[in-house]
Amino acid sequence: MNKNALVATDIGGTFTDLVYAKIDPATGQLNDITSIKTDTTPASLEKGVLNAIQLSDVAISEIDRFIHGATVVINALTERKGSKTGLITTRGFRDTLEIQRGNRPALYDFRYSKPKPFIPRYLRCEITERIDYLGRVQKAILLEELDKIIELFRAEEVESIAVC
Repeated sequence: MNKNALVATDIGGTFTDLVYAKIDPATGQLNDITSIKTDTTPASLEKGVLNAIQLSDVAISEIDRFIHGATVVINALTERKGSKTGLITTRGFRDTLEIQRGNRPALYDFRYSKPKPFIPRYLRCEITERIDYLGRVQKAILLEELDKIIELFRAEEVESIAVC
């Protein structure tokens, strides 16, 4: 089978959208553009995508490019909803989320106040390690420091962990 289809999906809070187009191999033009909308399945977000693919009659074997977005993630961030998250970061970077880029993004906006960090400070943990800008290890990671961090996360009932 020729792979000549482009599929793009987006998982939203209510609906999962899919756009399907055939790619003309000679010109690269998109033809026969079709869209499908199906219910988002919050407990298993991938099911909404698979349902949309099934409804579209797209043969998976024909898909040349698959583009995926998740508005549901943006919604979770803007609405400040989601799982209780802990952060593990390099020693010295614990407060980067809170410091941001200084006092005010607009120099003369005296009413500006920084948004509250998504992860509270007590759930932002540091681990000893350092890598330079070329990816070379300057200080090896001390994995034994993870035990104390994991213990804290368990005690605080953290549901997800970001490592940055």
